[in-house]
Amino acid sequence: MLRKTLDNLHLYRPYLLVTAVSVIIFFPTWARLTKQWLAFEQVLAHGLATAVLFVILLIVHPPGAATAPRPFARPHATTGSALLIVVTLAWALVEMVRIDTLGYLLLPPGMLCIAWAMLGLNSALRFLPYVLLLSLALPIWADLIPALVALASAVVSHWVKFFGMTALIEGNTITLPWGRLVIADGCSGIRYFAISILLAAVVSILNDYRWRGWAGLVAAAMVIGLIANWVRIFVLVVIGYESQMQSPLLTDHEMLGWLIYGAFILPALYLAPAKRRVLAHQASVTPASTFQRRGIVGLVIAVLAGPLLIQLAQFTATASTAWQPTSVGLTPFDQATPPIRLKLPEVLQQQLWRDQNDVWVSVAQSVRSRESDNKLVPYLRPAIDGEIWHVSEVDNQVTVYQHLLTRKKVAVHQWYQVGSYQARSYRNAKLLQVPATLQGESRFALVTLMAECDTLSCENAINAVRNQRQSLQLTSS
Repeated sequence: MLRKTLDNLHLYRPYLLVTAVSVIIFFPTWARLTKQWLAFEQVLAHGLATAVLFVILLIVHPPGAATAPRPFARPHATTGSALLIVVTLAWALVEMVRIDTLGYLLLPPGMLCIAWAMLGLNSALRFLPYVLLLSLALPIWADLIPALVALASAVVSHWVKFFGMTALIEGNTITLPWGRLVIADGCSGIRYFAISILLAAVVSILNDYRWRGWAGLVAAAMVIGLIANWVRIFVLVVIGYESQMQSPLLTDHEMLGWLIYGAFILPALYLAPAKRRVLAHQASVTPASTFQRRGIVGLVIAVLAGPLLIQLAQFTATASTAWQPTSVGLTPFDQATPPIRLKLPEVLQQQLWRDQNDVWVSVAQSVRSRESDNKLVPYLRPAIDGEIWHVSEVDNQVTVYQHLLTRKKVAVHQWYQVGSYQARSYRNAKLLQVPATLQGESRFALVTLMAECDTLSCENAINAVRNQRQSLQLTSS
């Protein structure tokens, strides 16, 4: 093994150098990403292992050892350098305003552009599968959880109906005669989904699959991960139904989930087509061993355009006083409990008001300062607990939530205030950080209007929330 590693030194050394240069140029983002890997959170528990696999595959199965059909005659280093400068400038912009997700997503293009500029286009294309593998370690999986929960809820609910079980199905909640099962974020199957794609990428690299093989294997792995999770949830429903919610597996089913997943993924790995690698010396493929002079120049310019620009940039946000809602009949409440208790991070300071129509106004805000240098828009989980409150209906941007136990209904309208900009979705609020930060604005708020519905109808509550929204404005106190 050691001898093989030394023999392949000339093949993988340029790509390890490219990786090191990427870490140097985009160091702040790589440092934050490493901290997330070491946290071993549910959606990124595979992150560190993926990074280690990336390095091991570079050494044991280097890109330059495989044949590259239809190679480009020219390295196109100038084009690679230009793209590297563009990517670095974009990264510097999102880094200055601390949009971490976009910063993470720019790491793979940045690494590819460095390989293109330094080693040429052919070498960059050989490096692409390895970069795609490393991309699986980025914290992008949390955005898939709501869709996976909704999909799992729909499929499992259909299976429950098909097998004739006595159950009340409300969204992601399955109520059996003896208790309730909630398909929460932990049941999304994101771990099985991510690990399935990771295993498919490793198998594809080891077998030097072309793009058709890559796409087919990854698609199959995604389907296997989803089906394994659906079967796991359905098995738990059956166990709860047959045991009248008394089985200990309902509270401790981690091992059961992995056994079910293994029963699906191990046969798939065994049956995956294997292909013997054609080595470079056998196919007369020239490995990446020389660096492009034009690429080195572009690399120097990228360093000056990115990291140096961040170091020279100063925090320009001006001091900002707290916002207060201005509307007729609002009464502040210091100690009060609104119809829905919001789950808010510590960085947000919440204030409550109520008007004569019993509409509650919650303003949870934060300010970015030179001392703290926090993000303008902090990281926010859904403020309303989806395991307790179920979306009953949506009426022209007013959402009606129903409590799963008390059956109480509450009309809610929310928006994000990013400086002078407003956004209905958290994703748009994150993007609005860019213009707001460049204009020197430093305050952010999550504004929530809510009113409890009558026993028989939510019409009055919806109209009251809508009327309050039309008259409400935020002003500096």
